[in-house]
Amino acid sequence: MDFACLWLGLLLPVAATLDFSYHHQDEMEEFLKKVAQNYSSITHLHSIGKSVKGRNLWVLVVGRSPKEHKIGIPEFKYVANMHGDETVGRELLLHLIEYLVTNDGKDLEITNLINSTRIHIMPSMNPDGFEAVKKPDCFYSNGRENGNFYDLNRNFPDAFEFNNVSRQPETVAIMEWLKTETFVLSANLHGGALVASYPFDNGVPATGTVHSRSLTPDDDVFQYLANTYASRNPNMKGDQCKNKMNFPNGITNGYSWYPLKGGMQDYNYIWAQCFEITLELSCCKYPREEKLSSFWNLNKASLIEYIKEVHLGVKGQVFDQSGNPLPNVIVEVQDRKHICPYKTNKFGEYYLLLLPGSYTLNVTVPGHNPHLTKVIIPKNSQDFSALKKDILFPFRGQLDSIPVSNLPCPTIPLYRNLPSHSAATKPSLFLFLVTLFHVLFKYSKM
Repeated sequence: MDFACLWLGLLLPVAATLDFSYHHQDEMEEFLKKVAQNYSSITHLHSIGKSVKGRNLWVLVVGRSPKEHKIGIPEFKYVANMHGDETVGRELLLHLIEYLVTNDGKDLEITNLINSTRIHIMPSMNPDGFEAVKKPDCFYSNGRENGNFYDLNRNFPDAFEFNNVSRQPETVAIMEWLKTETFVLSANLHGGALVASYPFDNGVPATGTVHSRSLTPDDDVFQYLANTYASRNPNMKGDQCKNKMNFPNGITNGYSWYPLKGGMQDYNYIWAQCFEITLELSCCKYPREEKLSSFWNLNKASLIEYIKEVHLGVKGQVFDQSGNPLPNVIVEVQDRKHICPYKTNKFGEYYLLLLPGSYTLNVTVPGHNPHLTKVIIPKNSQDFSALKKDILFPFRGQLDSIPVSNLPCPTIPLYRNLPSHSAATKPSLFLFLVTLFHVLFKYSKM
């Protein structure tokens, strides 16, 4: 063999090799550590905490600046295996990691995605549950719950009713993790059905429960996001699970499917300013290994396309008249305020996921009059970047004059005492939003 070719081969990253089989904790750790070692310039492996039985909750970050946030680069995350016996998502995320790192510099779309996005991937939120499954089953196994026999998707604070359960180590780790990053978009991978489910999972009359649904102020965006994933998965938009509920276009409002208290996607949206949907990706919770390759082929395009949606809408920084970035400033669209207001991070950054259209941003600093500014998000928004709109607030003050808080609202049922006359829940407006969505979705496919 030519010596020069051999030397060049030693300089290039060693391709991560991953077979289509189930990878237990030791095997998963070995794979993740190998990727982090071989692709150290674009990856960062860290544990956000420990499970009940002391297993690491691993997160692999992929991006040009994997170890720290960069201004203007949105943070995205995937979390899988929250229920230990729902296993497809766990393996899909391992293969997604391999696909991303081995195609950087070779595939233009993947290279642009890594250039413009910081991607956090957690293959297993419930490693104890996965290891507890002794006899895999399509419908239920004893590994669904964590090591203390708690369902982790019923374990978060709830915005609609008190959820007085013992907060589990895995749940606490997620909640603390959300405080450390400015996550913009997320998905939580499950199994047992074929559908993309969007918030809210719980509700009150003010969010539309009298109409058998529970809608967020951003319902149009959530329907678009769910459709983005489902429309690219042939099974989700077509052949769905036998003897189970069918979902039009492969999407559903969470509450319309079944009410759920203490869920993770509602917590993300309300308290972490992160839009999260739940992806049910297999009729069988724990399918045979030989089917894993087909699941990857069915979901690969959806997984990539969904990450790109983190660049939807508008982003920017808020500055005072002296050019200092202002943290903890409320930045919201005038007609879609959140019950826990969305605020700028410590760098004065804001990210708002919005569909093409004209909007008025309401920028508010406590003790000062609101500052209104209009933005128009074009239909042909540039890929891999939201519209950039920096805001100069007519306010002079030091950076430390406004307290920094990533989770400014108490984790109590914030919706509990709202009157049941929210405009977002009126049938007429709901139909308008659905119609608008279909028009936009049709345009996006052209």
